[in-house]
Amino acid sequence: MKKANISFHKWRKTFSIALLLAAYCLLPAFSSAQDINFSQFYELPLLRNPALSGLFTGDLRITSAFRNQWGSVTVPYRTQALGAELKFGVSSVDYLAIGVQVTNDVAGDSKLGKTAILPTLTFHKSVNGDKDTYISAGFLGGPVQQRFDASKLTFDDQFVNGSYSATNPTRQTFGNTNVTYYDASVGLLFSSVFGNDVKYYIGASYFHFTQPKVAFSVANDVRLNKKLMFNGGLAAPTSDMDKVILYADVFSQGGSTQTQGGLMFKHDMVQEDVDDAVSLSAGAFVRWNDAVMPLLKLDYYKIGVGVTYDVNVSKLRSASNARGFSSSFLPFVNRKQQFVQ
Repeated sequence: MKKANISFHKWRKTFSIALLLAAYCLLPAFSSAQDINFSQFYELPLLRNPALSGLFTGDLRITSAFRNQWGSVTVPYRTQALGAELKFGVSSVDYLAIGVQVTNDVAGDSKLGKTAILPTLTFHKSVNGDKDTYISAGFLGGPVQQRFDASKLTFDDQFVNGSYSATNPTRQTFGNTNVTYYDASVGLLFSSVFGNDVKYYIGASYFHFTQPKVAFSVANDVRLNKKLMFNGGLAAPTSDMDKVILYADVFSQGGSTQTQGGLMFKHDMVQEDVDDAVSLSAGAFVRWNDAVMPLLKLDYYKIGVGVTYDVNVSKLRSASNARGFSSSFLPFVNRKQQFVQ
């Protein structure tokens, strides 16, 4: 039994280093799979379209989210995100939004990770001289750091006579375990209102248009794939206390295309104002051919808290027992001084 345990341990570590070596050489080339994509994508607008910055009722919005992925299959992949947006009027109807999006994710025994700090600037231009129809243009860009910890890894040649020791020498070496590059993205958006207070928007965004070099090895000219993304959203009241909300994205990167979307129903339990209430939301979203994501959210005036859970429907369904990952999010909106109604 002891020998079997050693064999399994060796296989697991061999598999881990094989994955890392593949990542070291090939991960940047397939970086489309590494773009952060939360289940509650609608709660992190800057990661959908820089032009969505400032598209909310109020002056200040702070968003945060945490994702714990694939713990049922292997070492969990954990991702955190924090965003902030602040609006300034530049005329009686036009306004600017400045903000920042910070993301961090870590995966595996090697702690393969990425941290991005991305400031954003967005201008919202009124189309009709009122505060209900806008064309918006936004920019998002800043430094991104990728790294892994080679000291956390074990290698085949560190197993001697079936026994592993961290003090055993290894022939595996890495010239660089850290790389920093600068990323940039842009977006356009049209937002308006029609009928009985039905709010909607449609937009497009272009991520990584500078195609920065992202390889750990300076000898490899490997660049981050561009990503083209289309966004849509709609909120329609069904009564004085209820509304239905829809979100959808379609994006293409590195030869792959992904569609995600869904809807939620929101009920105001206590209502001070149409945008300032205690409300409960429930719904479900879908990533096509990947996962179904039920959600539950509670808004308590300025602060909201919610949770989603991915039910895996992809080819990894058997390995994960249909389990994917859980996500939680915590948005905050200051509505004391409303510039945009």
